[in-house]
Amino acid sequence: MCLGIPGKVIEINTQENWAVIEAFGVKSKIYTPLIEEEIAIGDYLMVHAGYAIGKIDTEEAGRTLKMLEEIAQIDA
Repeated sequence: MCLGIPGKVIEINTQENWAVIEAFGVKSKIYTPLIEEEIAIGDYLMVHAGYAIGKIDTEEAGRTLKMLEEIAQIDA
């Protein structure tokens, strides 16, 4: 199963096409060349396999993060 995780952008390097995101308290460096829109600190990106695959709004990111937290509680 493939799963995208939303992450909040906390650092950006536009010259090297990467950003650092934070999700569930974990910071990860991800690559951004697939995103055509401008990325800013505080934006949410959908991430899969280390690559940003889409820019999403704060509301959608919140719903997805909440759903993932609920799934994690079921498996616990």
